[in-house]
Amino acid sequence: MKKSFVTIATVVVIGLSSNLVIDSVHAETNLQEIQSDRSEVQNKLSKAETEITKVLTEIEELNKKIKEVEDALKSNQKMIDDTNAQVKSTEEEIAMLQEEIEKRYDILSNRMVNYQKNGGNIGFLDVIFGSSSFTDFISRVTAVNKITTSDQDLVDQLEADKVTIAEKLAELSDLQTELKGMQETILTQKKDNEARKEELTDKEQGLQAKIDELQMEDSRLASLQAEVNRQLAAARVASNTFASTSGSDSNGSLTTLSKSSKTQNAPVVSGDAVQTAINAGYPHLGTPYVWAGKGPGGFDCSGFVSWAYGQAGISLPSSTGAMQSSGTKVSYSEIKPGDLVFFNTYKTNGHVGIYVGNGQFIGSQNSTGLAVADMTSGYWKDHFSGHVRRVAK
Repeated sequence: MKKSFVTIATVVVIGLSSNLVIDSVHAETNLQEIQSDRSEVQNKLSKAETEITKVLTEIEELNKKIKEVEDALKSNQKMIDDTNAQVKSTEEEIAMLQEEIEKRYDILSNRMVNYQKNGGNIGFLDVIFGSSSFTDFISRVTAVNKITTSDQDLVDQLEADKVTIAEKLAELSDLQTELKGMQETILTQKKDNEARKEELTDKEQGLQAKIDELQMEDSRLASLQAEVNRQLAAARVASNTFASTSGSDSNGSLTTLSKSSKTQNAPVVSGDAVQTAINAGYPHLGTPYVWAGKGPGGFDCSGFVSWAYGQAGISLPSSTGAMQSSGTKVSYSEIKPGDLVFFNTYKTNGHVGIYVGNGQFIGSQNSTGLAVADMTSGYWKDHFSGHVRRVAK
């Protein structure tokens, strides 16, 4: 009877195990497809982010050019205003000179008329023939000639000044024309720059919308990946359970399910707290990376480490900056499973994970989510800082 019972149990286990194998194969296939789709999305996301970085750089350069053009416009406008003021002042000066010239001509004309007339209180002949002696006569004639010559020299000088100022006015007029042309050219540059900036802004908005869409798709695929990983973990636990119950002792009784079969390939380490912290993450492999995430719905690197040790009743800070001083520093040659390992990513000791043995660590990476990674080659080897902290024994 006992033999029959064991035989029936074995058949049932084999049947159920076959179904689990089929489900696991199907889940593995789905996982590969999801990972492939997610890799493609992340590649597109990377390209879009690179492109938007270039656009933002070009916009920044354009903003500098636009400011330079605006400064040039202000400077040129000041020159125009100054030139206009000089033109106005010069025109006023010419008008004043013209008025003075006309006055001098009137004085000379009146004197010549009076000279031709014989009479009048201000006639030249009165001045000359009113002399009391020959010497006085000569003096008066000389004085009249000097006055007449001086007036004529003044008129000539005024005329020369008028010509000089007129030439200056012509130069200012040419400068006005040149400055006006420069202003039009600068305004054209400004319009071209602003039009280009508008194009780039539209492109930036389009790329940002594309990035948002890709990030949503990546998040959706990450959630699917996490779900499939949880299904696979559950399937492995169930498979281990069936494998354990399919054996019997010498009396034909069923063996008991071991505690360690509840975790996905979780390594066995010394120390219950350390083992609990390491094993806590395995059922959640594939959980997406979420900035400042501290729970199974989403982790960042330090959030996961803090959460995992929290499952073992050990409180750790939730930032890499604080963690790098937690516990005791040990050399890499003395590293043990459960030790915290740090990597120089965007900053010194910017990434943290939990060492699980055999050169591997478990941690939440922004490219893969929660995963086990190899720190003996590739990216993680290149970025391992050598900094190791032991927070539990």
